[in-house]
Amino acid sequence: MIKAYAAPKTLSEAIRYFAHKEHAFAFVVQLRWPNGVACPHCQSDQVSFLSTRHIFKCKECRKQFSVKVGTIFEDSALGLDKWLPALWMLANCKNGISSYELHRALGVTQKTAWFMLHRIRLAMQTKTFQKFSGHVEADETFVGGKLMFMHQGRRARNARGPQPNKTPVMGLLQRGPKGKSRVHTIMTKSLKKPQMQAQVREHVEPGSNLFTDAFLSYRGLGADYIHDVIDHTVSYAEGQIHTNGLENFWSLLKRGIKGTYTSVDPFHLFRYVSEQVFRFNERSGNDGDRFRSVLGDVVGKRLTYAELIGADLNPATT
Repeated sequence: MIKAYAAPKTLSEAIRYFAHKEHAFAFVVQLRWPNGVACPHCQSDQVSFLSTRHIFKCKECRKQFSVKVGTIFEDSALGLDKWLPALWMLANCKNGISSYELHRALGVTQKTAWFMLHRIRLAMQTKTFQKFSGHVEADETFVGGKLMFMHQGRRARNARGPQPNKTPVMGLLQRGPKGKSRVHTIMTKSLKKPQMQAQVREHVEPGSNLFTDAFLSYRGLGADYIHDVIDHTVSYAEGQIHTNGLENFWSLLKRGIKGTYTSVDPFHLFRYVSEQVFRFNERSGNDGDRFRSVLGDVVGKRLTYAELIGADLNPATT
């Protein structure tokens, strides 16, 4: 029988709590199988617990399995006593935590810490999305390094386009009571009118109040929405007509990237954006709530190192 334990409420409590492997194991078991352990292979609840190895054995299909099977922790040699504090820190550190910080804090290699953080970001990604309605803001931004800080040769190669060497990101924000607004982001390759308006129509209910800036790609949305425009060359807010909610989110995102991660490859940018979206949308909860929310989404998500570095897309990558 697996003993139940109370959950920690602060980072210091979490570090002490999960340092005890029995506590970490029991916590994940309880969260993953609140109604009793079930075999991930055949879904049978006829399982036995092998306490000497901390694994389970299904009496129906006769297969053995651990609590890590079918989660972001699968095939990791690290124990839950390291995984859970890492998950707690990423879910609750406002500007994120770098792989170098995590490697020093947990005593693992920097490469291992980097892989761990990306697996946790996978659990943070929103699985389902309901269309926004009511009062909705739409805005876009560019994320990337500035040409002035590049080497001369690289600067010449990237000095093309409206925002050279930067990746466009589109955002939508549904306004709500204080602390209840929610954000949805889209990684887009183009900020042209057909692509931008298609994203708005896909993610926002017709008839909603839509607030944008004067970017030309938003022109024409008035046929489907109550479209109000704020011209930033004149002012940044006229009553409820503004995009300040999304501007705030972009500020948080870029502060985390510049201050914590320093440089983010465009190939991985969507992971860092998802991380910030999660913390923004869950900001009204406490640290324990955010931790349990991420931990509750670790099942059914798997990220191998080959997938992470894009080896499947580029077979020559090692």
